[in-house]
Amino acid sequence: MARTSHMVIRKERFYTLPVLSLIALSFLLGMSEFIVVGILPDIAEGLDISLTTVGGLVALFAFVYGPITPIGASISSRFERFHTLLFLSVVFLAGNLMCAFATGYVMLVIARVVIASVSGTAVAVSMTFAEDVASERNRTRFVSWVFSGFSIASVFGVPIGTSIAGFLGWRWSFHFINILTVIVIIVMCAVLPKNHYGVRTNFLSQFFIFTERRIWAGILAVVFAAAATYVFYTYLAPILEQEIGLPSQYVSLALAIYGLACLGSNLYGGKLGNRGRGVMPLIKGRPIYLLQAVFMVSLPFALLNPIAGCAVLLILGFLMYLQNTPSQILYMDVASQTHPGSLNLASPFNSMSFNIGIAMGSAVGGLVTDNIGMRWLGPFGAMFAMLAWITVTWLKWDQSKRQDAE
Repeated sequence: MARTSHMVIRKERFYTLPVLSLIALSFLLGMSEFIVVGILPDIAEGLDISLTTVGGLVALFAFVYGPITPIGASISSRFERFHTLLFLSVVFLAGNLMCAFATGYVMLVIARVVIASVSGTAVAVSMTFAEDVASERNRTRFVSWVFSGFSIASVFGVPIGTSIAGFLGWRWSFHFINILTVIVIIVMCAVLPKNHYGVRTNFLSQFFIFTERRIWAGILAVVFAAAATYVFYTYLAPILEQEIGLPSQYVSLALAIYGLACLGSNLYGGKLGNRGRGVMPLIKGRPIYLLQAVFMVSLPFALLNPIAGCAVLLILGFLMYLQNTPSQILYMDVASQTHPGSLNLASPFNSMSFNIGIAMGSAVGGLVTDNIGMRWLGPFGAMFAMLAWITVTWLKWDQSKRQDAE
């Protein structure tokens, strides 16, 4: 493996500039993806369109993100890693500039498609830096923190973007992302390892990883769990205002508190990822889905009381990302064992699956909101949570059969 003289790398110290730059990139990817949730009413008012039309941007983003990500990850393995990440970051910047200067809804849709088309691949390529920027014992920690960049975006990025929209207008939320993106690109150019090429493999042969049942179980579990959350999370800002009765000036603070729960979810998920190798961390996390289902069923009744409603939403925020690291460990370990040439393809499976779930959940949430009302989003999310539990229960049964056969 070719390395430049300034490559860092295998140090016990975890928070190095290369690691922090990749976490910062995932933060910006997450902020750009989730910002629509925080400024949804502002965009609707600014472009004179309905809430559900703007909410459709969330589903659209995910619909593009899901299928494009594995294709992009497969293609990226054929090119030098740093330059690929740099190219993806520049396209990401261009998409956010289009959002900031969108003259209408159509231009905003095109911009979101551009961003979604590169975001998942950028996460996948970031993951491939793990062996060069972190020690072996910090691998799980690195994966957890890259995913946590998205939670940090919920904690700080989305509320800050929402506040900026309140003071300066929603376009300035995207200007803020653009300024930070330029800074991160400059830092990455200075500190990330260069001249690295992955294992060359036939493009089509990489997709044989999809013949592995355990991979499909992991993908479906994440899809269903994400759908469960995004049935209501897409409409979190309107829920806080219209159902709980929170004054609009406090929505940013509420989103920040919710984001803290999400950050705790990602970081604790990193600990769950250390509960074995392969499929075991996800199998041991089965109770998560039952808890999701229980609290989602209770949500319509909890919303009758502002304190109870906020408490249930915080609990759901903490459950939101617990499966991230366990599922990522499943994808990477199973790929290493059965299809080593598919590692690049497998690395974004978690973000790909999560976004497919986002698309499903957002679409169902829009239908429920239009036909029944936001108060009843929770029970529909619970149905998806139970599907996730059934999927991982099947995975446990399959793993037992494998062990008996051995």
